[in-house]
Amino acid sequence: MPLTNLANLLTLSRILAIPVVIATFYVSGDAARWFCCALFSAAGFTDWLDGHVARRWEQQSELGRFLDPIADKLLVSATLFMLTATGRLSGHAILPALVILCREILVSGLREYLAGLSVGVPVSRLAKWKTFIQMMAIGWLIVGNAGWHLLPVVAIGETLLWAAALLTLVTGYDYLRAGLSHIAAPRPTGGKTRRLA
Repeated sequence: MPLTNLANLLTLSRILAIPVVIATFYVSGDAARWFCCALFSAAGFTDWLDGHVARRWEQQSELGRFLDPIADKLLVSATLFMLTATGRLSGHAILPALVILCREILVSGLREYLAGLSVGVPVSRLAKWKTFIQMMAIGWLIVGNAGWHLLPVVAIGETLLWAAALLTLVTGYDYLRAGLSHIAAPRPTGGKTRRLA
């Protein structure tokens, strides 16, 4: 069954990790921050691993294509929300977090609409870099003041978050521009799925 193949189980594990990540924000102490960072990093790693397993072992499925982006967005959105709610993001760092969340909503809506037009939306290389930098930024911010005192951990995390937000704007614009060209184009008469260039 597609639900029980390894690729989809890895994706599901990312979703199941979210409540635990959230719970660690209610536990005081440096150990809780490091545990949260480790769990978040492991969950983020499954984003690459599930795709690798699916391609390597031919376990690609419609369920996996549905769950994978949802798992990513839930993990990132929930963690950014908790960082904001617990005051671990400074006032100016909330802006890049907001940009990232708005972009995720935009791309999700675009994907859903284009799916009705039988148009696929592959992830670009730049978007993969955006995701990597974004995950790194959130990891640094989770650790925050529990990090090595000789390093400006929070400043590094917020700088990476701004970098991710910049790439978010670029990739979001690319997806929107390519998507609008398909929306404006005549609909295909056949059932074949097209892909954004």
